[in-house]
Amino acid sequence: MAVIEIKGLKRLYELDGITVRALKGVDFSAEQGEFVAVMGPSGSGKSTLMNILGCLDKPSAGTYTLDGIETSISDTDTFAFIRNQKIGFVFQAFNLLSRTSAIENVELPLLYSKTRIKDARVRAEAALNEVGLGSRLHHMPSQLSGGQQQRVAIARAMVNDPAFILADEPTGNLDTEMTLEIMALFQQLNNRGKTIVMVTHEPELAVYMKRIITLRDGEIVSDTKVTERRSAADDLAKWKREHEELSTFAVANIVSRTAALNVIEEAS
Repeated sequence: MAVIEIKGLKRLYELDGITVRALKGVDFSAEQGEFVAVMGPSGSGKSTLMNILGCLDKPSAGTYTLDGIETSISDTDTFAFIRNQKIGFVFQAFNLLSRTSAIENVELPLLYSKTRIKDARVRAEAALNEVGLGSRLHHMPSQLSGGQQQRVAIARAMVNDPAFILADEPTGNLDTEMTLEIMALFQQLNNRGKTIVMVTHEPELAVYMKRIITLRDGEIVSDTKVTERRSAADDLAKWKREHEELSTFAVANIVSRTAALNVIEEAS
């Protein structure tokens, strides 16, 4: 069964008497276990599509069925239920509460759904262990690196076991090493069966996914499978080896130059 089923999706905006057609009849579906990149230039409609996928907005026409629920006719309470139970959000800016520990940040969606505090603590700890932060449960965001903060955000997205994870430029604030770590984590989750939709403008990230949907002018212009999918974990290991070699070379060069300067000084 499709986790996401979109048919004839349109979104129109009225701006100063002008009708802006942000989406012009989009059709696509995503099965359980897919890892989909949504790409496109500025103004292509990808942000509008993301807002509708995240039940932050409703279409002007068409249907969006999420895990068997027709969202386009849902009321406010159903929308809130869907956002809490069916979608795990991961944002570029992490959106962690600065004065709240990692485990307390991850607990929040469970507390909103009125899960018992004891059960919420157990599930939040399990989610943090799954993303490799079992030893950072009580650290504040300021005590974590950018990559670790994004891992907390991913654990928070997973803690309610949503139908899919919706990630909006999740590596936009990270350096190369942290980006590869986060992409490797997403691949691990996907390999375990989690459905992921990631909005990105970076083609180099799309090679880690299974499918690429490209939007332009409010329409899907291509929908292709990734035939040569790369392993982010392998690329991360390669990146670390190369930078270790560069560091070793740089240290050796500094030692050599220092020794040469000492010889010159002694000779003078």
